[in-house]
Amino acid sequence: MVFLNLLIKPFWFFGIEVGVQNRVGEEMYGFYFSLFNFAFILNILLDVGINNFNNRAIARNSTLLRDHLAAIIPLKLFLSLIYAVVVFLLGKIIGYSSEQFRMLWVLVLNQFLASFILYFRTNISGLQYYRTDSLLSVMDRSLMILFTGLLLWGNFINKPFQIEWFVYAQTVSYTLTLITVALIVRYRSGSFIPRISLSHSMKILRQSYPFALLILLMALFNRVDSVMLERLLENGKQEAGIYAQSFRIFDAASQFSFLFAMLLLPMFSRMLRLKQDVNELIRMALPLLMVAGLSLAIASNYYNQEIIDLLYTAHAPYSSRIFGVLMIGFLFVSTSYIYGTLLTANNNLRQLNIVAASTVVINITLNLILIPRYQAYGAAISSLISQGYYALLQIVLSIRLVKIPLNVDILIKLTGFLAFNIITGYLTLLIPGWIPGFMLLLISCMASALLLGLIKPKELLSIVNSNEE
Repeated sequence: MVFLNLLIKPFWFFGIEVGVQNRVGEEMYGFYFSLFNFAFILNILLDVGINNFNNRAIARNSTLLRDHLAAIIPLKLFLSLIYAVVVFLLGKIIGYSSEQFRMLWVLVLNQFLASFILYFRTNISGLQYYRTDSLLSVMDRSLMILFTGLLLWGNFINKPFQIEWFVYAQTVSYTLTLITVALIVRYRSGSFIPRISLSHSMKILRQSYPFALLILLMALFNRVDSVMLERLLENGKQEAGIYAQSFRIFDAASQFSFLFAMLLLPMFSRMLRLKQDVNELIRMALPLLMVAGLSLAIASNYYNQEIIDLLYTAHAPYSSRIFGVLMIGFLFVSTSYIYGTLLTANNNLRQLNIVAASTVVINITLNLILIPRYQAYGAAISSLISQGYYALLQIVLSIRLVKIPLNVDILIKLTGFLAFNIITGYLTLLIPGWIPGFMLLLISCMASALLLGLIKPKELLSIVNSNEE
């Protein structure tokens, strides 16, 4: 799954999405991007933790598959109705135009399709058909790449590319994927009759709502920036498009940390259940993700202008500064994926929700202050401060609740790594042409991480092998 996602998603982010934005321009892409994030923030209403609950249940007892399908499908259809009502009601309250509502209808449909794809996939992974689930995990994106790529570069339509085509390509891709995954689950489950069970539905919701609340709060402080840019500024669509240029790279990098967290969660859960020392795993994961985060932050700030110029045919003069700020925030996101995953495995969802709620308040407050003054750059600053606050509080909670040490020796090595590569990065600017300097800086980051013992390939392999056994 990790390999396939790392193969497909970078092409989606940097080939298709960048290609679409270059064709339609900042303003039209910002129009889409703000609406997409608005619909995405609320999509937890489509799930409310059902996927997590169902995956655990089916993995423990596969005979529950038919009963769960019969009970959960009607529940998800009801939740889809609630989701649509909430999205359109809030859209009306914040003053979306009829043009925005026309696109919002399709985006809501896309979220509905994506939600059911994820639900059916939890049944497949719960039945331990991991290879099938891995292929399905990239099927929708692969189809989107195919359809959007044909529209972008196929040269068989004598009209300029429209942002609506991009949305419709997603709809078709999600539909085909949903039909495929539903047929597979139907084959594995046999026949069943959907039924409405209020008691069963309430049991699921009681067990899943803390996790659902956490996802909603995290989506808010990660995605609300573009919505507020579009609503608070006269040129909000354009500013949201400018912000999207850098956020896309930040989001693509975050996928690496997210996939790593997916691997860490069962490992942490198992070790905590067996009362093993989780700090061994922390000492392996922390340097690895911090080296990745620091390397990207350093390289992205020394070569921010060159990277933005390479990707986009047109951009605002301050786009590169937004990119540099967001990539520093990626460092904190990587930290959160380690300590947040540990706290989730330790069942500290109440504390995580309190921290996430306070982060939402900080993020929205900062956006209200900084966006009118600094536009998209202000949103980037708000994101950086919010991510830093969230990550640092998670570290404090992990030390207090899970009783892990601070690992001062690793922090000292990371400080040395940072100082050495900041100096190296400055020296690479003296090299003619930015690509040789950029590559040299990345090589320096990798070499210094190995020399300082921050990355230990043999230790990494031994931990993975011990968990497989």
